[in-house]
Amino acid sequence: MLRYTKLGAGASWIGEYGDPAIAEQRAWIEGYSPYQKLVAGKTYPAPLILTSTKDDRTHPAHGRKAAAKLAALGQPYFYYENIDGGHSAAANLVEDARQLALEYTYASRRLCSE
Repeated sequence: MLRYTKLGAGASWIGEYGDPAIAEQRAWIEGYSPYQKLVAGKTYPAPLILTSTKDDRTHPAHGRKAAAKLAALGQPYFYYENIDGGHSAAANLVEDARQLALEYTYASRRLCSE
């Protein structure tokens, strides 16, 4: 979140999330930014990170950076980047079904005993 204004349409969200270029706002953005909260020495549950290459509202770099940081910390994660869809991730029904299958599989493996 400390660089979201530099990615795609990120600057249009300053009114909602705050401006990291303003020291006071940057301080409270750091308090809720998930990326800044990932630190060495902690164990995190394996997240499912979903993004889309063509998302023009939430740049895919957010998901990519989160996955890279988790990897650098030796933490498990699941990552899926749809290359055709936009902000809602799916460009057609096949892609929508694929993503739903990934979400249901992830949820069932996280919530149900084997």
